[in-house]
Parts: sequence; C-alpha cells; structure tokens
Amino acid sequence: MTPRLPKIIFAIAVLAAAGVFFVMFGPPRLMAKTESPDFCASCHVMESQYEAWFHTGAHRGIKCIDCHLPHENIGAYYIWKSIDGMKDTVVFYSGRVPETITLSGHGEKVVQSNCIRCHETTVEKIDPERMCWQCHRWLQHSQAGGRLMN
Repeated sequence: MTPRLPKIIFAIAVLAAAGVFFVMFGPPRLMAKTESPDFCASCHVMESQYEAWFHTGAHRGIKCIDCHLPHENIGAYYIWKSIDGMKDTVVFYSGRVPETITLSGHGEKVVQSNCIRCHETTVEKIDPERMCWQCHRWLQHSQAGGRLMN
C-alpha cells in the first residue's frame, strides 16, 4: 500500500459525505422538497394524477413517495428515487411522455408492497397474489377522477 492511498480514500470519503450533506440539507432542503406531492405535480403531465389524489379520500394525507417508492431499506429507497426521478426527467424533457401513464412491472410490485406495509393487519387473510387495486379500483388515479393512470 502506498503512503498516499489512505489520504486519497479519506479525500473521497470527505467529498462523498459533503455531497450527501448538500443533497440532504442543501438549498432549502432539496431532498425534502423533491418528496412533496407539489413537486411531483410540477410537471404538467402529472396534473390529473395530482388532482385525483388530492380529491380522493383517506390517501390524501400521504405523499406520492409513500406508495411509489420502496420502503424496505433506505438504500433501495434512494436508489429507486434516483432511477425513477431520472427516468421521469428524461421522458418529460425528451417529449416522450406516453398518452396514458401506467405503472411499470417494478412499480406495481412497489405499490403492492406498500399497500401491504400500511394495511398489514387488514390484508393478512386475503390472496397475496392479487393486486390491491384490482378490487379497490377507486385508488387508481384514473378511477379516482384523474384522466390518466399512474
């Protein structure tokens, strides 16, 4: 091991920590801002989903990220937040927004997992292979008054 290697590793660790600190607490709490429903609705293509969520029952009190991001561990949460955010940004700014917005296969698994996470005692006796929104259709953005489905 060269005498400079520990210094290089330390410098990389300090830069990484500074980057994380900036993202978490930087210009007015950048990370918290990107987790708000208002941020999600800032893209005009999401307006109808936002309106459907905003005017629909019990789920009005939760954020988009509560359903649409994995919550098994903090690493998976931030990895998928980054992946989904970058994918949405590329799709939006490239003009390739589909006419009907639908969940991906991964998105369906995440939403289903989050339904079960929040309603664990309610769902413990039902068929776990069936997607919650197959019965609870009004929870889908398109069925709750929105034009598009997310």
